[in-house]
Amino acid sequence: MSLTTLALIALVPLLIWRIHSRLKHQMTRQRSILSRHYTGLFVFVVMILIPASELGDRPFQLAALAAGAIGGIALGSYGLRRTRFEDTPEGYFFTPPSRMGILVAMVLVARVVYLGIEIYMNQGSNRPNPRFTDSPITMLCLGLTAAYFATFSAALMRWRQRMRKEIGSS
Repeated sequence: MSLTTLALIALVPLLIWRIHSRLKHQMTRQRSILSRHYTGLFVFVVMILIPASELGDRPFQLAALAAGAIGGIALGSYGLRRTRFEDTPEGYFFTPPSRMGILVAMVLVARVVYLGIEIYMNQGSNRPNPRFTDSPITMLCLGLTAAYFATFSAALMRWRQRMRKEIGSS
């Protein structure tokens, strides 16, 4: 086993731990900033649309992306019911269900790490490196994660608009 392989084996758990701790920090009580919600909705919708545009000739991968998106919307809707929304004198805050958000995000992280390891293992062989859109499992994970967070962003935008209307009517 080469030194590079040993370094990879040692660094992957460290990378996953750092990503997990970063996500854990992001899934706590947060101030609702409308521009972040718009940006989140745009980014996560684009994360679905760009691969979908490449999958015209691969219906199985496109179906997996769509299935993941449907699952992500369902999980996002369930997560929104468990989210705590606060209207305080300091501003608007929300607390998402942390375990669900971390789990959904780590599904995609695990798949990307797996693809990275697969690419590393293909070095020096004549096998082609996998593209991100080649695997239905990857498309399922991508659709699930992107749709979950897009659903959250859209719902937070609607909540803030509803709060703005209530302020305007009083």
